[in-house]
Amino acid sequence: MAKEKQTAEEELEEDQFDSGSTEVLRTHELINSRYSGDLDEIKDGFARVSLITNEDMRVDSQGLVHGGFIFCAADHAAMAAVNDPNVVLASSSSTFLSPARVGDEIIFEAKVRHKDGRKREVIVVGHILDIKIYEGSFKAVVLEKHVLKLNLMHASKSD
Repeated sequence: MAKEKQTAEEELEEDQFDSGSTEVLRTHELINSRYSGDLDEIKDGFARVSLITNEDMRVDSQGLVHGGFIFCAADHAAMAAVNDPNVVLASSSSTFLSPARVGDEIIFEAKVRHKDGRKREVIVVGHILDIKIYEGSFKAVVLEKHVLKLNLMHASKSD
């Protein structure tokens, strides 16, 4: 009998990070935590980010938070889980399961699910209290050097 596909949340819960050692953040060191959240924990292949939503994120009189800020914090967690100075986001898929309000604290947990050479797949789940509000899959690439040091604008096509 084939094993049923696990949800991203089940994968995060199932994995235990027994390295026990906290790493130092080596990527996105200057990110503005007011919009991207605070990095609370970082281990090999794992990161936890907490975002307290604020008035700058409000989109209406009810206090609804724009999804772009939620995505920003999820991306921050994903890049921290990879934790390489030359990591760049290649693509992502996001599901917004429930809204967030100004003043909510959202906890994002990111886990590197798959490594293939320079490619990484990271699953991120966001919760407000016990309510899962966000789930995303991020595909990232670790480059040989910083993306802005690559000569992409002058790259020639191969014949």
